[in-house]
Amino acid sequence: MEYAPWPPGLRTLVALACGAIVFGALFLARDLAGPVLLAAVIVIICLPVRDVLDHRGMPSWCGSAAIVVVAYLVLAAMGVLLWVAATQFLTLVAEYTDEFQRLVEDVAAWLSTVGLVSEVAAASAEALDIGQVTSLLAGIGSRVLGVATALFFVLAYLIFMAADTSRYREAKHLFGAERPALLARIRRFTTGVRRYYVVNASFGLIVAVIDGLALWWLGVPAPLVWAILAFVTNFIPNIGFVLGVIPPAVLALVVGGPPMLLAVIAIYCVVNVVLQVLVQPKFVSDAVDITLTLSFFSVAFWTLIIGPLGAILSIPLTLLTRTVLLDEGPSARWLNWLSGNRLDGQEHEEEGGESEPQPLVDEQRSPLTSLRVLDDLHREADLRKNNQEDQEGDDDAREDP
Repeated sequence: MEYAPWPPGLRTLVALACGAIVFGALFLARDLAGPVLLAAVIVIICLPVRDVLDHRGMPSWCGSAAIVVVAYLVLAAMGVLLWVAATQFLTLVAEYTDEFQRLVEDVAAWLSTVGLVSEVAAASAEALDIGQVTSLLAGIGSRVLGVATALFFVLAYLIFMAADTSRYREAKHLFGAERPALLARIRRFTTGVRRYYVVNASFGLIVAVIDGLALWWLGVPAPLVWAILAFVTNFIPNIGFVLGVIPPAVLALVVGGPPMLLAVIAIYCVVNVVLQVLVQPKFVSDAVDITLTLSFFSVAFWTLIIGPLGAILSIPLTLLTRTVLLDEGPSARWLNWLSGNRLDGQEHEEEGGESEPQPLVDEQRSPLTSLRVLDDLHREADLRKNNQEDQEGDDDAREDP
């Protein structure tokens, strides 16, 4: 059976179509996929606890139980922090309702003085009305309730995944000789995820302490709430700083006027620019090897695909996608480099040296590379067949008198 070679453009189009189908299915199943992915990331983070117990000769069930306990403690700690922050925030909303209303009236009056027509001023004031803010908070509350519902499934998934880690640890002994490159990519992925969250948690704690102390010194109410918000939003790449500065800045405007507003924005900008723009990207780059453009795009993309959890899981999911789709072969080398991978530790062929024969189909290749390999095989087969037919035609011509 003859196969016509696929043009490069057609291969790219087929790959994009397959990706659209996969991500579309993931979007439709985001309520199911979100908790599963969150539980998987938490298990990956807690996996070193099992390594310590295994090295000490503890039974396998002890390692699984330790992962579950540590994961539950982490989730409980985050839940307590968010509960404290939400409680104080609701108290602030009720306490400063009159101040917010006066701020809305002042903004409406200012809009009228700068020459805006009354209709525009009224529309702007309506958008800033406390009732609109309350509706927005209610919408946020419903989303939080949805996340809390998904948390129940996360707790269940954690138990099953922690139990399965004992089985997956045998993969190195069973398939280490057959698929070493694939296992190495998976190991790099899990290590990168842990390093990413360790770096973010460390810098998030530093930023939260500095911001909280600065807000306390300025006299902004509930500095603990905004410190917790700064810590949580630090896990959202690039745009987390903007999400963390808006609420305390608005409250500072209500309490202390424009001078306090400018002071809060200035402190946040200095702290976050120094730590999150100049220092943290270096550590994150060393941990995950992803370009700033890709990290920024991944936040918007994964938030669209799986919802709010996508903002926090954006970098691990991007790492997982790169691990699954891109191998370390020459054909995918430029894509790895384009995504930010420094390609350290990969072997290069020496000039003039003889390279080892490669198998026609490598089972460790990614799906995209396997598609390219099969297409190349079909093209080579067609070329050999055409050459053979030309050779037979020349032989027949020489045999004719």
